[in-house]
Amino acid sequence: MLDVTVIEDPAAAEVSLDPIRARLLAELAEPRSATMLAAAVGLPRQKVNYHLRTLEQHGLVELVEERRKGNVTERMMRATAASYVISPVALAAVQPDPDRAPDRLSARWLLALAARMVREIGVLLVGASKAGKRVATFALDAKIRFASAADRSAFAEELTNAVAALVAKYHDEAAEGGREHRVIVAVHPSVPVEKEKKEN
Repeated sequence: MLDVTVIEDPAAAEVSLDPIRARLLAELAEPRSATMLAAAVGLPRQKVNYHLRTLEQHGLVELVEERRKGNVTERMMRATAASYVISPVALAAVQPDPDRAPDRLSARWLLALAARMVREIGVLLVGASKAGKRVATFALDAKIRFASAADRSAFAEELTNAVAALVAKYHDEAAEGGREHRVIVAVHPSVPVEKEKKEN
């Protein structure tokens, strides 16, 4: 089971968003049969089986083992990942495009950048998984409390200059065999955990 996987197929995205199937995916962090799931979620086994078949068809769950119980073969299923992220690729022509309206002070542009990052990391993860390799990435996450809007503006200016200096120092357009990387630095208000839970 993967820690996280990115869903690119629109049909798989639609399947995963169904409330019952999403609940089944959460329950399938550990292998379970349809009978076990039915008891856990309070649904008839036939209905659970129907949803499991749909999830399996879209690669969201997998068969772990088959157990023989008398005349019945029990299929033990497990989610293919602990968490799922739906890629903007699933939205096809209406996915966010950061090139449409580049504005470093716009929250919508930041969202478009984040969407592109999810899309690109998803593609890299799929390729790396097929090749049996890891994706070389780096991420930094920190919180900062600004005393004023002026401080926030000054911080953004300093950060811009620092990143620009680092890019200028290490970027080598002529490097043979070099590989281009994308650098995204974002500053946005954090959302309190309680509010995030209420909205979800």
